[in-house]
Amino acid sequence: MIIMSESQLPAPQFSGFLAEIVSIDMKHKTGMYGEVYLVSCKILEGKDKGRIIRRNMIGPAKPGDVIRLPDTSREAREIKVK
Repeated sequence: MIIMSESQLPAPQFSGFLAEIVSIDMKHKTGMYGEVYLVSCKILEGKDKGRIIRRNMIGPAKPGDVIRLPDTSREAREIKVK
């Protein structure tokens, strides 16, 4: 058995596509508590490079942040709470 320290472990590999946040639509907060924001993202790599799509995002974000999206073919809709 080989024992590795934490510094010897390989770095995690992320799959997906890089996207830059272009704008955040504050008036369309969704989710049960208003914690989900509708953001416009510009795809930076892949087959959809240059395309701007809308995605739902949780957490702190500002225009200019770069995020990694698992899929670029889906567009976000507003989340309706019953």
